[in-house]
Amino acid sequence: MTTYREALREALRDALRRDERVFLMGEDVGRYGGCYAVSLGLLEEFGPERVRDTPLSESAFVGAGIGAALGGMRPIVEIMTVNFSLLALDQILNNAATLLHMSGGQVNVPLVIRMTTGAGRQLAAQHSHSLEGWYAHIPGLRIVAPATLEDARGMLWTALNDPDPVLMFEHGTLYNMEGELAPGAGPVDISRAVVRQPGDDVTLITYGGTLGKTLQAAEELAGHGISAEVIDLRTLRPLDDETIIGSVRRTHHAVIVDEGWRSGSISAEISARITENAFFDLDAPVERVCSAEVPIPYAKQLEDAALPQPEAIVEAAIRAVGKDV
Repeated sequence: MTTYREALREALRDALRRDERVFLMGEDVGRYGGCYAVSLGLLEEFGPERVRDTPLSESAFVGAGIGAALGGMRPIVEIMTVNFSLLALDQILNNAATLLHMSGGQVNVPLVIRMTTGAGRQLAAQHSHSLEGWYAHIPGLRIVAPATLEDARGMLWTALNDPDPVLMFEHGTLYNMEGELAPGAGPVDISRAVVRQPGDDVTLITYGGTLGKTLQAAEELAGHGISAEVIDLRTLRPLDDETIIGSVRRTHHAVIVDEGWRSGSISAEISARITENAFFDLDAPVERVCSAEVPIPYAKQLEDAALPQPEAIVEAAIRAVGKDV
């Protein structure tokens, strides 16, 4: 048995061992072992040149990571939480994402930025939002969201081999998730979505921290006689249209589960693509289950009420299918 946190740590350890150009930098990643204990023990194993504690300045250390990538290194930059990444948005958008195009293809930025996203831990509005959909709007970036132990272990090395910047969003509620991980688990594809559960009646599309809730909803739907197919997007940019559209064309119904806000969200983009490419295959409008359009509350009962929950997913799927239960 291992945890999501330990799978991420093993991915970091493996990358540091494989390539001397790889190093980790961020707030408290060294002596403290990481804000979520992901990098615990790596400083002692690899030393302060490879595991670097930084000042509390996201713009500065993300900028340093971009410079290191331009200089031939393979930096892994850890930002404590997605909310704090906004302090480095200028570096991410105006530098990392654009330099390849602004240089006429002469300059790549092989940088991986890891950050925690999502709610469910009573950390209130400044530490709990799901903003990965914002970043998925930006050309020049690849956006990945590992939802399983295998992806937590395997996405990092694949991302480090991408010539362009990759942002990896780790949902905060997953760090303690336990399960079995094959001893030989290694790099995984970060270009394709995965069908986590096959089904015939409705397609449930999700990613990251809401995968578990969606699988729980699919199990409950089975009790109502509804066979739900669950797609784990894994990569939010570029989206795997082939897997999404192919599933919807078979099931004729779609529900998108997204912890981001509904307005202008990744769920809105997926809904638009389904409408553009599979409109005549749909037997009902696309349903969306998203977070309430409020800053994430601190109080547990309010936080729970603001987030997508299995019950809401079940209700949306039943509406889509049009089944009386």
